[in-house]
Parts: sequence; structure tokens; C-alpha cells
Amino acid sequence: MSSPTPAFAERTDLDAVETGTALAPLFDKDGLITAVAVDADTNEVLMLAHMNREALARTIETGEAWFWSRSRQRLWKKGEESGNTLAVADLRIDCDQDAVLLKVAVAGDGVVCHQGFRSCFYRSVPIGEVPTAATELSFDRTMKRVVRD
Repeated sequence: MSSPTPAFAERTDLDAVETGTALAPLFDKDGLITAVAVDADTNEVLMLAHMNREALARTIETGEAWFWSRSRQRLWKKGEESGNTLAVADLRIDCDQDAVLLKVAVAGDGVVCHQGFRSCFYRSVPIGEVPTAATELSFDRTMKRVVRD
């Protein structure tokens, strides 16, 4: 899939961006846009990642979730190693077009996190106390975890 740089609409005035119908995503200084994936049936938040222009365009074109890995500095298709791909049922963009929401169906064993959890959000932060170096996270004990060999 080596194609020219994807073209999106030019960003014009704020009202046109926020209430119009042109897809004019706002990528940050690193060329990325925030992407949140939720389960298409339950709306459970599964993961947060980033997309560059190519990842967003490939996702739109193929209906499968593609992202930009900031740690590996490369494009990646979710599930390319684990088999837990994300089929995009609906892709939405927020009001000022600087974040996308992917409503997805998870293939494979149904987990999204590379740690084997259903969701990347498997721990809670205590609320109502001053955070310190000793602040401890708590695990969601109801969330399924698949341990891979």
C-alpha cells in the first residue's frame, strides 16, 4: 500500500471545521491525531493510540484499524502479530477534528491490550487523595486476561 500522501480537506474557518461536512483533521506538531477505540456493541473503551495521515487514510480505506507507533516509529496494523485485529464499524471525528473515535469489533481472542487484557484500561487510579510516589493502582479483577506463551 505505498500510495501518495493522503489528502484531506483544507482547514478553513473554525465554524466550517466544527459544523461542516469536510473531513479536515488537525494533526499535532508531530503529525499525529489521537484515536480512541471502543467496542462497537458495548461502547467499552478498549484503547487509545495515535494515527498519522497514512494510518487514518488506511483505516478509512480498508475498514481495519491502523496506527502510528510512537515507540517503534512506524505504521502498524492493530493485531498484525496477535491476530486481534480491529474491524471498524464506524469512524467518528470530534467537533474540532483533532481526535477520532473508532467503533470496532475485535477479532482473535477478543483482547486488545498487548498485556493480554480485553482493554488497555485495566487499572484504576485512586481518586480523592494527593498522589505521591507511593500511590498504588488497583486492577480491575473482573477483566479477562489472556496470557500468551
